[in-house]
Amino acid sequence: MSAIDWTNIYQDYKGLWVALKDDEITVVGSGKTLREALESARKKGFHDPIMHRVPTEVIPYVGSGWL
Repeated sequence: MSAIDWTNIYQDYKGLWVALKDDEITVVGSGKTLREALESARKKGFHDPIMHRVPTEVIPYVGSGWL
């Protein structure tokens, strides 16, 4: 399993919900709410997309938090 580069998704959809195709890269819908993004994708014929909320900022995290 390799990492997926979502840099462009972050830049274009910061703070929004996005609906993704199965390739986990192609955005098929977006909106301010989950419902808006899902309806946008369904209008384009994608009835079961992967839903993701794009963060407003990227915060680095290293470690497990367990001491």
